[in-house]
Amino acid sequence: MAWSQDEERMLAQIESYLTDEDPRLAARLESFNERVERKETERQKRAARAGRSRRRPSRSTIIIMVSWMLIATLIATLLIMVFHNDAAALPM
Repeated sequence: MAWSQDEERMLAQIESYLTDEDPRLAARLESFNERVERKETERQKRAARAGRSRRRPSRSTIIIMVSWMLIATLIATLLIMVFHNDAAALPM
């Protein structure tokens, strides 16, 4: 939504007053705005790249998946051992 001319004029007055009264704060705010714009640009670039290629899973996701695979393997091994011993203990 575009701002009206009155709103833009008031914002320009506030900005000029702020710059005159506290130039250090104005410089810090300008630096902050530049960083936000840079991050937004990077986020848009990443989103554009993600549209072209598959997104890689994060490191924590990979660790969780490997952990679940190890747990499932351990449970399967224990069940095989239990059923194998039960079958060997049955009289023929």
